Amino acid sequence: MKTRRKCILIVDDDPPIQRILRRNLMMSGYDVLIAEDGKEAVEIVRMHQPDLILLDLWLPGEIDGLGVCRRVRQWTQTPIIVLSARKEEKQKVEALDLGADDYLTKPFSNDELQARVRACLRRATGTAETENQRQPDILQTEDGYLSMNTARRQVLVRDHEVKLTPTEFELLRQLMLHAGKVLTHRVLLRSVWGPEYGEEADYLRVYVRQLRVKVEETPSNPRYIITEPGVGYVFQAQVRTPQQTGTSWSEKAEILPGEQGTGNAPGGAAAFTHSSSNDISALVSSSLPEAETG
Repeated sequence: MKTRRKCILIVDDDPPIQRILRRNLMMSGYDVLIAEDGKEAVEIVRMHQPDLILLDLWLPGEIDGLGVCRRVRQWTQTPIIVLSARKEEKQKVEALDLGADDYLTKPFSNDELQARVRACLRRATGTAETENQRQPDILQTEDGYLSMNTARRQVLVRDHEVKLTPTEFELLRQLMLHAGKVLTHRVLLRSVWGPEYGEEADYLRVYVRQLRVKVEETPSNPRYIITEPGVGYVFQAQVRTPQQTGTSWSEKAEILPGEQGTGNAPGGAAAFTHSSSNDISALVSSSLPEAETG
């Protein structure tokens, strides 16, 4: 039986960019749709349900890129990669807050685009290259406040379902799977976003902030997703898997192996070096606030 090809919607009003993106994506085996403005983009998403959206922020007409994000997220979690210029830092952050999954800063290479597309599609289908086969279907905090059904991709807070984007879901899943262990920025970025990432601590901060808004009772004073300054994050509550017996509970925060420490950070956790062969530092938003609670 023939496998359906993934369909990508390009939302951009610049014909040369449309042609280049369409050609490169089709050569990689994707079907491609084109929208030249926000209104057309929203209509195409409703009618054709693409697997991924490449979205320019500056669009003609009454609906700009942020408006497309806002409207699309009302009914679908289709992954969105924002295409933006360097001067649009604040808009990029706002797009991430509205539910965009990633962003690329113009100009970017075809290799970089293809890598981001693959990573986004991988996350959206729940087949990220992790140890999914042996991981539990149910994760639940000991106090019953927060639970996750990984098979149904469902999250409950006080027995009420909350809607998470694919990226937010995977981020919470990684934190809960390793409850009590400090996950470094690099470990989280590569586990959730893929091996193409590793240096974007500010980028990660946007998603943690948004996740706290959705799952913490008091996001400004989080109880579960705790910051380890200069190192990463830890899911502080004890987590169990109800379908298993004899499950051990996490009790003490520790650094997840796999990183080399270079010193001490507040809270007793080691700070880590950050080196990567992928130079994508331009994707980090320098306008994000540094202060975090925890």
